[in-house]
Amino acid sequence: MAYEQIKYEIADNILTITLNRPDKMNAFTGIMQKELIAAFDAADADDNVRAIIITGAGKAFCAGADLSEGGATFDRAARKDRKTAPLRPNGEVEWSDDAVRDGGGRVTLRMYKCLKPIIGAINGAAVGIGVTMQLAMDIRIASENARFGFVFARRGIVPEAASSWFLPRIVGISQALEWCFSGRVFDAKEALAGRLVSKVVPADELIPAARALARESADNSAPVSVALLRQMMWRQSAMDDPMEAHKIDSRGIYSRGASDDVKEGVMAFLEKRPAKFTQTVSKDMPSYFPWWEERAYE
Repeated sequence: MAYEQIKYEIADNILTITLNRPDKMNAFTGIMQKELIAAFDAADADDNVRAIIITGAGKAFCAGADLSEGGATFDRAARKDRKTAPLRPNGEVEWSDDAVRDGGGRVTLRMYKCLKPIIGAINGAAVGIGVTMQLAMDIRIASENARFGFVFARRGIVPEAASSWFLPRIVGISQALEWCFSGRVFDAKEALAGRLVSKVVPADELIPAARALARESADNSAPVSVALLRQMMWRQSAMDDPMEAHKIDSRGIYSRGASDDVKEGVMAFLEKRPAKFTQTVSKDMPSYFPWWEERAYE
């Protein structure tokens, strides 16, 4: 697929997705939304992709939604390029209609379902959707130049991209509310202290640091195990009892225990050599996967 507003580059089993509107500070558009979803679809289908890095071109990561439409930016009815939801007989909006859905949420929900590790390399300004899209990434590292802002209340709108689910789980409810109540922009040091990012590095070390993290998984871990454990971690975090995690853990241990990957992993350890895992995400996911029912927008 040819991309217009992102770059999609694979090197040594690592896919780098670059938001690519540097003249607009990589502001988020409907085109970028669709291209990001397509990129994750392609990555999941490609066994050559073992890890994913997301970064921005130029000085910014993503400066939020493209505001070139001014006051009509978020008003579906005022935008000729946006579909509006139908009305119920009483004049109320049909809230369950697909046209109501938030574009940023479509992206983070697709990231949530991804079967490959996702590392955010946050190189500069990241506000609005530029910060909320990061929340579905597994690890975020930041350049010293990065700036973050959950600016929604200052624009009279609310957080999107399912961030009201992701953000408190990552940084805690009090920190999430402090940043969102104020809508202020803060630096990488504060993002690190608040656990939004796990590491802050000089600008010229950002991509090498992200690639080093990606290499750890790509070189040493079984792809099927990584795909399973990524979904286990994200989905079990919302379960109401550890028994639900135990059920899925048990299925994983039972099924993977008989796999060629586990035999190879154990023998590689005993023989003190690197493991060569041959099972792939496209062909070797266990029969109990997926163990959840996909939620509909309704």
